[in-house]
Amino acid sequence: MRIPANGNTEFVSAVDLSSYPEISISNPTFYDFDGLQKDFLQILKENGINTVRLRLWVQPAGVHSGFDEVKQFSETLKAKGFKIWLTLHYSDTWADPGNQLTPVLWQGLNFSAVKETVYNYTTTVITQISPDFIQIGNEINSGLLHPFGNLNTNNQGFIDLIKTGALAVRQNSTHCKIILHFAGLQGADWFFNQVKSIDYDIIGLSYYPIWHGKSLMELKTNMQQLSDTYQKKIVIAETAYPFTLGWNDWTNNIVGQSDQLILPDYPATPEGQRRFINRMKQLTQEVKNGMGFCYWGAELISWKGNQSLNASPWENQALFDFNNKALPVLKEFRME
Repeated sequence: MRIPANGNTEFVSAVDLSSYPEISISNPTFYDFDGLQKDFLQILKENGINTVRLRLWVQPAGVHSGFDEVKQFSETLKAKGFKIWLTLHYSDTWADPGNQLTPVLWQGLNFSAVKETVYNYTTTVITQISPDFIQIGNEINSGLLHPFGNLNTNNQGFIDLIKTGALAVRQNSTHCKIILHFAGLQGADWFFNQVKSIDYDIIGLSYYPIWHGKSLMELKTNMQQLSDTYQKKIVIAETAYPFTLGWNDWTNNIVGQSDQLILPDYPATPEGQRRFINRMKQLTQEVKNGMGFCYWGAELISWKGNQSLNASPWENQALFDFNNKALPVLKEFRME
C-alpha cells in the first residue's frame, strides 16, 4: 500500500451506503468497469473502499435505517472485511443543521431521563453492533435532541448530552473512535471551540460545493487549522460530486445546475467527478492529521424506475452510471 504524504497508514476510504438495504430489495444488477456483472459490495471492495458509513434512526416510520436493519447490514459488511462507521442521528428521521428532532418516545422525558436514555441507547449500539467509528449526532451545527441539546439556547445541555454519548462509547469499547460532525466550514472553529471539553477523537466535516463554498484551498486550510488548533485527527465525513447534470428518474435532483459546480476544473462529467474526488483524497492526505474521506450517496441509483417521482435525488452523483456500471471515480478510493 502506498503511504500518504502525511504518513497515515490507516487512511479511511469510505462510502455511505445507508440506503442500500432498501435499494437491494429491488435486486438491481451492477457492473464493473469492463461491463461484467458483479456483486455491488464486491465492486466496492475491489476498488479499495475499506469503510462503510451507515445512519441510524431511533424509531423510523419504516424499517429502513432502524436498529435491526443497521445491525444486520453491519454484520454482512464486517464479514466482507469492511469497517463500520455509524452516524447516530438521535432522531427518528433526518438530523442536520436545520433539523434535530428528539425521538417521539423520548419527548416526554425530563432532561435527566433524556441523558440516561442517550447513555443506554448508545451503549446498546456499541455493545450489539460494535462499530469502528461512531458519530455522536449528525451535522450537529445547531446541537442535537432539540430543545434539550439546542446549542443556541441550551449550550450546557448540549455539552452534557454529547459527553453522555461519548462516555457510553468509552465505557463499552476499547477500539471505537468518536467523531463529532459539523457541516461546512463557516462557523467550524467556533463550534469545535465549544466542544473542546469533550472526550472525542476525530473532527468530521461535511463538504459539498453547492452548500459550503467552491474553494478547495479554503477547505484544506480550514482542515489544517482545525486539526492543529484542537489536536485532533480530521476526516471529510460527507462529500459528493455529479458525473452529469442529467437525470434517470422523475425525482428532482439536488444538484442539477452548472452554477452549483466548481468550473472549469470540475465539470459534471465522469472525468470531472473523478478529478474532484482525487483532489478530496489528495488534500486530506496533505493535511497533517488528515485521515480520510467518505462519499455520501454512493449507492443512490434510480432504483424505483425511470419514471419514479419519489426515488433518488442523487442518481447523478452516485458511483455508478445510469446503467449501473462502475464510474472512473471508484478507482480514486484505492491506496496503491
